[in-house]
Amino acid sequence: MAERSDFASDREFRAAVEALLDTLLEQADEIDADIEPRLTPGNLSITYEDDDSVMVLSQQTPTHELWLSANYTAWHFLRKSGTWVERDSGEAMLDVLSKLVSDKLGLAVVFSL
Repeated sequence: MAERSDFASDREFRAAVEALLDTLLEQADEIDADIEPRLTPGNLSITYEDDDSVMVLSQQTPTHELWLSANYTAWHFLRKSGTWVERDSGEAMLDVLSKLVSDKLGLAVVFSL
């Protein structure tokens, strides 16, 4: 049986994702580096201007997951007990995002809620 997230409805999921992505965009905008964060409905992308690579965090309403794609790798996050975690490894989403961006930029970047 597939794991379920905290959300009872698609509407609740979409509202939570919108708030989360808004918060992450604000934090990405504050990073002093050559990146271009961009928010579109249900998606946050960060383009690294040095090599035009892109990291994308996107909502997947049918599964109530956030999918992250970066460096030819994908992660699938569910919100469990209020925390977004990777469905297979249990890693916290904010830790994964912070590490990916920090490693790419060579800066200490910490995303938080």
